[in-house]
Amino acid sequence: MMSLMHDTERDSTASARYAGNAPGDPADAARLWSLVIPVKATQRAKTRVVTEPEGLIDNAALAAAFAYDTVEAALSSEQVQAVYVVTEDLQIAAGVRELGAIVVVEQSKLPIESPGFARLNDAIHSGELAARDAGAKYVAALTADLPTLTPAELSAVLVDAARFARSYVADSSRIGTSLLAAGPETALDPQFGYDSAAAHAATGAVSIDVSAPTVRTDVDTLDELSEAADLGLGPRTAALFAEYEQRAANESTR
Repeated sequence: MMSLMHDTERDSTASARYAGNAPGDPADAARLWSLVIPVKATQRAKTRVVTEPEGLIDNAALAAAFAYDTVEAALSSEQVQAVYVVTEDLQIAAGVRELGAIVVVEQSKLPIESPGFARLNDAIHSGELAARDAGAKYVAALTADLPTLTPAELSAVLVDAARFARSYVADSSRIGTSLLAAGPETALDPQFGYDSAAAHAATGAVSIDVSAPTVRTDVDTLDELSEAADLGLGPRTAALFAEYEQRAANESTR
């Protein structure tokens, strides 16, 4: 089974994609933002990714790849000082710690079957509290299914977000939300769920209109992943997608 965390063949590609300031650089003074990234347990994630015949792609592995690529890109942004990953998945926790993220163990008392996206918003709130307790003044919540995310586009969004008390980035459908940001003395007040872009706007958040397709491209289905590949996928997601395409090609010749 392919390792999602260690692959020396892709080191040079990942280094180029995620080039940024290392912690401790003089540019750290510009790192205003702490990001909160909630990651669902991988066994319950990406259930809409369906292939025929079944087994051509591992949904749990794909969800983990999305999360690792998103976290790595976020950590490489010149605007980000820390990334807090909220998860109950021990494997994800270990992997993101290795990347340099801070893990907040998800301890929601809400049942998995809670209506809407109550558990997701609860997890974001927990991550925000951890970041604020550590002294963060600027906090943003970012979804974990952005496999095309680049540090440069995330930085551009965060620079713009710093102008507002509270702001959001709508996803590529303009219905959902991929990023929600709040400045000093302002709560995130997450409203993630169906039609969350409208919900965030209705609660006073300003829409960020910076051209940043990799920040907007969240992926839930295989068709969306195929389209996202045109923007360039993170290294772990790209490897899994290449394996899927090879399996699909082999299957079509049978």
